[in-house]
Amino acid sequence: MILRKRSDFLAANAGRRAATPGFILLVRDRKDGDPSKRVGFTVSKKVGGSVVRNRMKRRFRELAREIIPAGGHCGSDHVMIGRSGGIEREFDALRTDLANALKKMRP
Repeated sequence: MILRKRSDFLAANAGRRAATPGFILLVRDRKDGDPSKRVGFTVSKKVGGSVVRNRMKRRFRELAREIIPAGGHCGSDHVMIGRSGGIEREFDALRTDLANALKKMRP
């Protein structure tokens, strides 16, 4: 499930965080009894124009499709915040970064 409401993104900001060269990962346990894994993406205008931001979000969506179902935390919100180095980074390196960040954030 995709996060869309601003309040969900703000709540995720209170969770745990892991910084990688391409993005920052926020993970917050919702504690609502729902085991679903939700994911959201945000890339600010500091990173680049709309073409660059949308390309980065497409890459994040593909990463989430591959890795979050198996490696994500049940009952948690996962938010990926794009960094300026993420657009030039190889996709395999981003995949490794996300897997390592999720392992680091295990409860």
